[in-house]
Amino acid sequence: MAANVRSAEVDKKIRAAFEAFDYQSNQTVDVREIGTIIYSLGCFPTQADLHNFIAEVEEDQTGYIHLDRFLPAMTTVLLEHKFPPISEDVLLQAFEVLDIEKKGFLDPDDLSQYMTEEVWMLPLMTKTWICTFIQTFTKLEDSLRGPMQLLSMEV
Repeated sequence: MAANVRSAEVDKKIRAAFEAFDYQSNQTVDVREIGTIIYSLGCFPTQADLHNFIAEVEEDQTGYIHLDRFLPAMTTVLLEHKFPPISEDVLLQAFEVLDIEKKGFLDPDDLSQYMTEEVWMLPLMTKTWICTFIQTFTKLEDSLRGPMQLLSMEV
């Protein structure tokens, strides 16, 4: 019984993360979004692991991943802890660097500014990607409390 409840909770988290990037509402996402979806679930695979995962779930190299293939593969990843999370200490240190005013949270505007203007961030972060990132975490935040729970999402 407990395993079924746990599996249902994992299923719900995976679906919520996937659906945040399903812009056409057709149960598919662009393959380029898979890394962000996996990261939003608290998993941090190596680039090799990410490429292998995508190869496993992408059909016919169309550039899209269907929920029916992603859900069971990601469920296995989460339940078997295949992609280790970043430790809470490291996340807290990163959060504290950004939380200059010690408010205990980051405003979406401040986060967007950090992601577009700070030199240490990747140049590939477009405003569209940043808005999607913030919207995804805002949707997931509804079921979670506190910044560390949002970032760690233990299953």
